Amino acid sequence: MPNPTSYPRWLALGKRLVGVRRLTGLTAALLAVASIPLLKGPKTPLLLLDPGLSGSISSAPGEGQLGDPLQFSTDELKELQRRFGVHGPQPRLAQLFTSGIDQLEPLRSHTLGRLVELRPLILAESQRQRINPVLVAAVLFDEMRHAKPGEDLPLAAHSGLFSTHGPAQLSLGEMVHQGLLPPNASEAEITEARNQLLDPERNVVLLVGKFTRLSRALELPQRPLQASGNPRDAKALATLAYLHNGKLDYPRRILRTMQDPELHALLYATRKQIPAPLI
Repeated sequence: MPNPTSYPRWLALGKRLVGVRRLTGLTAALLAVASIPLLKGPKTPLLLLDPGLSGSISSAPGEGQLGDPLQFSTDELKELQRRFGVHGPQPRLAQLFTSGIDQLEPLRSHTLGRLVELRPLILAESQRQRINPVLVAAVLFDEMRHAKPGEDLPLAAHSGLFSTHGPAQLSLGEMVHQGLLPPNASEAEITEARNQLLDPERNVVLLVGKFTRLSRALELPQRPLQASGNPRDAKALATLAYLHNGKLDYPRRILRTMQDPELHALLYATRKQIPAPLI
């Protein structure tokens, strides 16, 4: 609303605009305001497919703005592509297939049961390397649910049919990055490395190590990142999830999984034995 003290100026401008002599102060002011060009605001993010299934690309937020942590600017994507070789979103059909698998309750329950066995290691290793254990559990939960049939069989793994192995779907390249496998490894060394990736407990340790390695490369705070109430930490967690999987729709799925009450209960809930009632 214009300042009332400036109505004479707005009135004169409005009269000139419409070519009449009799206008109320309010009408002239509204006409004058409508004639002023709109200020250039931030560009609307370009959503990629369904916002519920995919990430988005947006222009970088202005100074003092944090923006949506699940959005990556074009410059950010180019830099991540240059440094880490990540990709765009999954095809639409693949996203719908993934979403359909997520609705299978028997598979969900079975996966949570498998995570229970890895819970002590997830908590201990995450604490040791200062990584958020919920991020580790969410990635394991997602990867285990969408694992391809038979890929954990040693015969299939050693055949070279699959490029990633174990609960976290890690590749031999990750072991090279962590200095656990030489780039020019022999066949015997590659076989041993695949056996390590197929071992669930070893696989969890390597996943936490991967997040530690990426956190250092990105110069992130060396502490467990918390998405709740901290947009900067949420963006960092989304970036780590993106770099793990390499697909732009993956961070949204992981941060949503990190809010799953059952996953939190699995990690942090304690069971108390109910005392027997006195008869």
